[in-house]
Amino acid sequence: MPKPVIGISTCFEEHGGLYYYQTAVKYVQAVVSSIDGLPLLIPAIGRNLHQKKLIKTINGLLLTGGYSNIEPHQYNGQTGKKNTKYDPQRDATILSLIPEAIKAKIPILAICRGCQEMNVAFGGSLHQNVHEQPGLMDHREDSTLEIDDQYQFAHSISLVQGGILDQISDDKEPVVNSVHWQGIDQLGEGLEIEATAPDGLIEAFSVIDAKAFTLAVQWHPEWKMMEIPFYKNIFKLFGEACKNHADTKLK
Repeated sequence: MPKPVIGISTCFEEHGGLYYYQTAVKYVQAVVSSIDGLPLLIPAIGRNLHQKKLIKTINGLLLTGGYSNIEPHQYNGQTGKKNTKYDPQRDATILSLIPEAIKAKIPILAICRGCQEMNVAFGGSLHQNVHEQPGLMDHREDSTLEIDDQYQFAHSISLVQGGILDQISDDKEPVVNSVHWQGIDQLGEGLEIEATAPDGLIEAFSVIDAKAFTLAVQWHPEWKMMEIPFYKNIFKLFGEACKNHADTKLK
């Protein structure tokens, strides 16, 4: 069976007057460790991205987290706060890529910002500041802590019976990390809930009519993925789907 090519989304970032397309090493490591696949970083170049060529090349799509947020106009949201960081080039690249990848039956795993992108791509909306919403918890990490502590388990999630996550978890209320301050408000059309946080916030969903593995999670299963069975199982399922896609293309 051939090694699958996994497309990984990147952010458009500026450092010291130079611009970069980048993502965290942890996403690449997760692909290499769990799938033994070839990571292919997708530059955030918007309409200049040759989508058809990319779709023919990749066997899976990993939508990563990031420090920016989706621009509110993408989901008819109100203008955000002045200090909010946006990445319009990533928005232009990924929001249009998602439906094309699903049409092409490419497996997708969407994480954190990627989860929010998936929801917006299906017409859903976001809470721009979850911690300011009545009845919702503060899902942000404590940035004063060391990185290991920021990514420690934060709260449990309730899995929907019979869902994708329910079938791969021995624990019906597994504990996950929480390092986000935006989250799903209205779920997009054609999506179904896979898990919720104790406050009711949607923590995971899947695409109802997708012909291949398609899962979005709000937490970060790539963090120390090989040490946590639940996280490892998510990537295992994604990896198997990517390998099957690669194998099918050869037949």
